[in-house]
Amino acid sequence: MTENIAAGTPATETQSLVDAYVGDPTVRAKWDDLYADRQQLWSGRPNGALVAETAGLTPGRVLDVGCGEGADAVWLARSGWDVTALEVSGVALERAAGHARDAGADVRWVHAGLAEADLPPGTFDLVSAQYPALLRTPEGSAERALLSAVAVGGTLLLVHHAGMEERPADDSGFDPADYVWPSMIAALLDDDWAVEVDEQRARVSPEGGAGAHHTEDVVLRARRLR
Repeated sequence: MTENIAAGTPATETQSLVDAYVGDPTVRAKWDDLYADRQQLWSGRPNGALVAETAGLTPGRVLDVGCGEGADAVWLARSGWDVTALEVSGVALERAAGHARDAGADVRWVHAGLAEADLPPGTFDLVSAQYPALLRTPEGSAERALLSAVAVGGTLLLVHHAGMEERPADDSGFDPADYVWPSMIAALLDDDWAVEVDEQRARVSPEGGAGAHHTEDVVLRARRLR
């Protein structure tokens, strides 16, 4: 597993983690540029679907996929979860580590792409991917990594903006055909999984931050049976 710092780690060690990135450098550069363009990209509050869908879960080990500036990771840690948070952007990861230190929250940070992180399979009681930008590959590496990380008895929670996969490609370079969507993950769930939620619903959105204009979510929650 790509290691690791905890909240409270000195800034020099945070920098070492950022320098130890595992993944596609062009993906890292893209997201670093996006975060560097603004002092704060997201609202700083946990995602509403995450709060709602974990209300009945017993805290255990959780993987926060695409943790961004760390709001979900910090909230999970303060709610009793043992948090591992993964992010491709070093800029975002440094902010997330700072927010965790300020909140007194212990989080292990992994600076890597999901497919490249070499996470031990069957490890996490909850794998949370909130609006992830997971690139598709011919071998389905992101999808396989997402599913394999969930422990038996654990929960996969995938939340995305509704309608995104039907959007046409645009001049910004966004093409939905390049990304993994909840419907693709749902199609991979076999008899080893129990789908508990698979629906579109009104988004419970933190005020402010990028993406606040989206009003509907697709929520997929599934429990691994074996």
